[in-house]
Amino acid sequence: MMPRLTRLAQRLLADRRGATAVEYGLIVALVVIAIIAAVMSVASVTTTMWNNVNTRVDDVT
Repeated sequence: MMPRLTRLAQRLLADRRGATAVEYGLIVALVVIAIIAAVMSVASVTTTMWNNVNTRVDDVT
């Protein structure tokens, strides 16, 4: 039984079929995190800009 488990463990460790999919998944995750960070940064700046516009319009009227 033990040699059979050892052979199974060796085969599983040598199997690289899913490695590429995992690597692509990690790359996609990093890109998504970068996009979210950029959108949050732009959203903050945009909100500040529109608040300033609103304040100036209120001051004029």
